[in-house]
Amino acid sequence: MKLLTIASSILLSVTLTTGAGALDVDPHFPPYKPVRLDSAEIKSVGSDTLGDLMRNWAGDFSKLNPSVKIDVESKGSNTAPSALLDGSSQLGPMSRPMRSEEYEPFEKKYGYHPVSFPVAVDALAVYVNKENPIECLTIDQLGEIFSKPYLFGITNITMWGSAGLTGDWATHPISLFGRNPASGTYDVFAEEVLRGRDFKGDVKQQPGSAEVVKMVAADKYAIGYSGIGYLTDAVRTVPLATTPGECYDTSPASTYSGKYPLARYLYLYLNKAPDKALDPAILEFAKFILSRDGQTETIKSGFYPITEPLRSKALQTLGLPSDSN
Repeated sequence: MKLLTIASSILLSVTLTTGAGALDVDPHFPPYKPVRLDSAEIKSVGSDTLGDLMRNWAGDFSKLNPSVKIDVESKGSNTAPSALLDGSSQLGPMSRPMRSEEYEPFEKKYGYHPVSFPVAVDALAVYVNKENPIECLTIDQLGEIFSKPYLFGITNITMWGSAGLTGDWATHPISLFGRNPASGTYDVFAEEVLRGRDFKGDVKQQPGSAEVVKMVAADKYAIGYSGIGYLTDAVRTVPLATTPGECYDTSPASTYSGKYPLARYLYLYLNKAPDKALDPAILEFAKFILSRDGQTETIKSGFYPITEPLRSKALQTLGLPSDSN
C-alpha cells in the first residue's frame, strides 16, 4: 500500500515543478487522441475516495466520446470486488489492493485474476480544524488517539493535552471522525495506524471522504482521516512521523518519496481475460485516464499523478504497447 519500496524510481521520473511549487504531469505523457466509438454504457462501482475523480474522468471522456455513458457509484472500495464478480460493473476503483479472499472467488469463476493498475497517488491525510496548532503526530500517537486501549481500564490519548497541545487546547477532549467499514481508506488506516487494534467506539463514522473533512471543519477540537483530494481551506493536514522528530507533510515530494507514512496508490480493477481484448469503450476510457488529459484531471481533483514507469506498466497490463496514446 505504501510507496516507500518504489520511491527511488518514482522520484527519478516525476516532474514536480512547472512554476513555484506547482505539480505537473510527467512530460512524457501524451495527450489523449479520441477514436470513433459505438454507443456503450459503462458502470463503475467502488471507492468513495476515487468517486469524484472517477466522475470527473467520466465527464471529460464523455465530452470527447458522446456515445459512451459512464455511471459511477462510489459507496466504498469493499463494494468493487463483488460488483466485478457478478458483472454488475466493468470498472472497480479501489483505494487499497484487493485482498485474496476478494479475488479468489473471481478467479474461481473466471479462471484468472482481475487486472489492476494505479491511476493516482494519494496521501491519506490526517485532518484537523484550521485553528488547531498541532505540528506533528507520530503513527503511534495517532494509533493511541483512534484505537481502544490495549488493556481494559488503561486510558490512551483522549485529550489534546496528551497529544502535545498546551493552554486551553490541553483540557479539551479529541473529537474523532473516520470512514465506515465499506471504505478502503478505513482498511488502510486500520492496518497502518491501528495495527490490529479496534477503533474506539466514539469514532463518528462517515459515509464519504468529503463528509469527514466537513465534520472536522465544523468542530474545532476534531481530528479525522481522508484522501488528500478532499482538502479544503477550513482544515489543515497534520505532518506525520514514524519515529519522533522525523515529521513529513502531505506534499507531493514527501508523498512520492514515501517519507510521508500514509502514502498510497489508488487503483482501478478490470475484468480482462488474458487472451482477449477489452471492450473498445472500456479500453479507451482506461487510455484516457492514463493520458496527459486524464492525469491533469487527477491534479485538478487534488490528488497526485502517476508517473511514466507506472503508465507504461499499466498499458502493458491492458495488452497495449507502452508508448500507446
